[in-house]
Amino acid sequence: MSLNEAETRAEYVDPALTVANWGAGNGSTIRREFSINLGRIQIGGSRAKPLVADYVLEYKGQRLAVIEAKKFDLHVTEGLAQAKEYASKMSIRFAYATNGHGIYLADLQTGEEGLVESYPTPDKLWDMTYVEANAWRDRFAEVPFEDKGGLWQPRYYQQAAVDAVIEAIAKEQKRILLTLATGTGKTAIAFQIAWKLFESRWSLTGEPTRRPRILFLADRNILADQAYNSFGAFDDDAMVRIRPSDVKKNGVVPKNASVFFTIFQTFMTESTGEVNYGQYPPDFFDFIIVDECHRGGANDESTWRAILDYFEPAVQLGHPAWV
Repeated sequence: MSLNEAETRAEYVDPALTVANWGAGNGSTIRREFSINLGRIQIGGSRAKPLVADYVLEYKGQRLAVIEAKKFDLHVTEGLAQAKEYASKMSIRFAYATNGHGIYLADLQTGEEGLVESYPTPDKLWDMTYVEANAWRDRFAEVPFEDKGGLWQPRYYQQAAVDAVIEAIAKEQKRILLTLATGTGKTAIAFQIAWKLFESRWSLTGEPTRRPRILFLADRNILADQAYNSFGAFDDDAMVRIRPSDVKKNGVVPKNASVFFTIFQTFMTESTGEVNYGQYPPDFFDFIIVDECHRGGANDESTWRAILDYFEPAVQLGHPAWV
């Protein structure tokens, strides 16, 4: 039998996914011809060929598997290298290669590979990806990305970064470091993490009983202002920009908000006889984003480190950038 790739997909892959209950209105989605990137920018401004996966399987908002299909008369593993490359780029654990009459699975986490008889159902693939059940992981997964009315979609590495941090929080990790290059949208990533925590009502209480109190801590006013403006999907009364002049004028630090933005210098300022951060209880903030922490804010010898030590109970995310 001779079928081209498109025919193989239509006559074999699509029906097999239907049998496995994918795309059946159960929270699962089949992303066909999924654009991973637009292609590497080359000398002269032209772009290399974009990376496009034949299928990406999503469930509960998470990308769980990549499938690469080749025409019927090629070997079942013909698309395996591509599937692995795409899955690796998107931090997806499972990569499938198929020629229609065979299905080959590679687990990028364990290194195990081999032929399988069928594609797993969405629930089965979820359980394969996340071996240990976690209530907070499931709750975070129920919160979609805030896409600004369809105007914003995460780049593949942005979603991978958000997912990695959220998974670390679900596993109760207290100190998280996220390294990204300049220009990769660190503030957008920080916003999406904060949004998921806020909408899921995650907090250090361990129960979804209240909104979290989140601190965005930068070392320059322009960065704090930029972040404040980028978090516009939050209601105005949910956010507050902490400035020394306001603290001095009011005599107290603001506490009636969910997302707080300030700089190290403001928190180290003495406005009412003590450093401003000392007016908050040590367990006031649930989550702290330390922006550009490679510039010294998180260093052991930094005078600003006292702030992070004081708020030790909070989950702290270091957000450095490397050019």
